[in-house]
Amino acid sequence: MELSPDSVIIWQWQSMVLNATILYTWLMMAGLVLSAWWVTRRLSVEPPLSRAQNLLEVVLTTIRAQIRDIIGDNVDPYLPFIGTLFLFISVSNLLGLVPGFHPPTGSLSTTAALATCVFFAVPIYGIAQQGVTAYFKHYLDPSPFMLPFHVVGELSRTLALAVRLFGNVMSGATVVAILLTIVPLFVPVVMQLLELLIGQIQAYIFAILTTVYIASALQAHEEKKRSATESAKGAT
Repeated sequence: MELSPDSVIIWQWQSMVLNATILYTWLMMAGLVLSAWWVTRRLSVEPPLSRAQNLLEVVLTTIRAQIRDIIGDNVDPYLPFIGTLFLFISVSNLLGLVPGFHPPTGSLSTTAALATCVFFAVPIYGIAQQGVTAYFKHYLDPSPFMLPFHVVGELSRTLALAVRLFGNVMSGATVVAILLTIVPLFVPVVMQLLELLIGQIQAYIFAILTTVYIASALQAHEEKKRSATESAKGAT
């Protein structure tokens, strides 16, 4: 029983190694790109809409609504990044039910890479909204002595994102594999359905936490705008 797709070697030549994590990650990325192209090649604004377009619109509308509830009405800058994270994790966990498929999210290297993307995306969005000086100034609030604590907080939440996703996906797959060896078919099937549900919940949690982190980076700027507006109204 393999605990991680990193240990499943597909091809190796000297120091070059192709493991299941790399292979299935690239296959998933290619599949998502081709699926997006196939669904969007003939978009229509008038009924009847294709089932694929209906499904895509439902997914995008749901993601937009979740982002809007946290960040506000200006959803468009954040939808591509957060939506891509959610779809990649969701589809990866969903395909984990396919025999022989090793979900990339069962590898700590994959979840760490996703969390690293979030780690860099948060300041990028914050700087784009506030500017470099205003964004990094919040690391010194309310005192410069808080700088190390803010930095540790940023690093720890990135680590938590990676380990949480990896731990849930790996533990679910491990439990199902163990049950397949010691009990009849019915219990593993139920556990696989539960694993599927947990995988989708983890995709949702990862996307929501990413949105919350981005929203926290934008919060200072929005509060300044709000206070400036209220001061202007008071002056008039």
